[in-house]
Amino acid sequence: MFFFSPCYRKLAGRTLFITGGSRGIGKAIALKAARDGANIIIAAKTAVPHPKLPGTIYSAAEEVEAAGGKALACIVDIRDEQQIGEAVQKAVDKFGGIDILVNNASAISLTGTLETPMKKVDLMLGINLRGTYLTSKMVLPHLLKGHNPHILNLSPPLNLNPVWFKNHTAYTMAKYGMSMCVLGMAEEFRGQIAVNALWPKTAIQTAAMDMLGGDGIGKQCRTTDIIADAAYAILSRSKDYTGHFLVDEDVLKEQGVQNFDQYAVQPGHPLLPDFFLDDAPETLVKKMEEHGATPAFKPPPPSSGPIESTFDAIRGVINEDVVKTTQGIYQFDLSGDHKGVWFLDLKSGAGSAGPGQPVKADVIMAMDSSDFSKMFAGELKPTMAFMSGKLRIKGDMTLALKLEKLMTRMSKAKL
Repeated sequence: MFFFSPCYRKLAGRTLFITGGSRGIGKAIALKAARDGANIIIAAKTAVPHPKLPGTIYSAAEEVEAAGGKALACIVDIRDEQQIGEAVQKAVDKFGGIDILVNNASAISLTGTLETPMKKVDLMLGINLRGTYLTSKMVLPHLLKGHNPHILNLSPPLNLNPVWFKNHTAYTMAKYGMSMCVLGMAEEFRGQIAVNALWPKTAIQTAAMDMLGGDGIGKQCRTTDIIADAAYAILSRSKDYTGHFLVDEDVLKEQGVQNFDQYAVQPGHPLLPDFFLDDAPETLVKKMEEHGATPAFKPPPPSSGPIESTFDAIRGVINEDVVKTTQGIYQFDLSGDHKGVWFLDLKSGAGSAGPGQPVKADVIMAMDSSDFSKMFAGELKPTMAFMSGKLRIKGDMTLALKLEKLMTRMSKAKL
């Protein structure tokens, strides 16, 4: 397990409200924070032992106290507004406020449309989507007064690959509802509260997973410790770190973790990839076809044309630092001999660029393809191109100006 030095007890004295915290991932996050001396509200339904699933809110609270934290066990069905309100008030009365909300509670049914009873659909939408929204709404007034406040949703990156809808549309919609809460609230409360999503790269061993997968699935999983360590790293960051859809392994690699066998249930055994994560476009298409889905696109064949060459050069200079300092998505509408639509994403991950239209562009630039190549080669200044009418810009002009720094960097590299 990855530990931060004891002298950096970053969550000491902080108050965390964790839904579904009586077992599994929620409890693991609670115990990780408890070792720093954090205050933990265990908000879950399990007040009496489940016949098949171990743990109650009270046993989880005892473990939190034993680990060095302070605990408050609250019986909460997050579909019930009154129960959430009462738990939030108890938390504020006991600890003086709330600094962190972890929306972990979730319901799952991996069944097709015809096989999923509406009762199950309502359950998943009620807990995953509505419950996450409702809990966030009721905790937000206290987070706004909290110390370095965070919301962390245990939900996946928004991925519209049809393969993730085909076999369990209702579950996917419910989980993506949690992710859309991140997308919206991160922007709504930017500068005030950090709102992020965390998702595992591989299947995680929990009692619920064992029930779903049967005997033998555990050895293909990682333990809940990897999620707890990744969550700790995220919640230790500034509230300005917001709007990210994060994967546990990537978070910990940034923290310097290299040995991931420590998280494996059975080190060396092949791991089961989790839902909603894709690889390169070629792999994505292959997965879709293997599952019987028809790809909405196929990666364009390699091109030796000037625009493709320019984008090869762009991909060679963009990185996480460029993304961090830019935070913009650009669309290029090119005319002339090599007309087409291209994108440059300097807002997520380590950046990306290529043919096609982005989901939502912050800046749209329209120009002749020959002038585009000259501009990125340093032969045509963007300001001059704009003033002379060769370049037309729509959207955020501040971000448009930031792009000029990247062009300068490329020209210095003699691209």
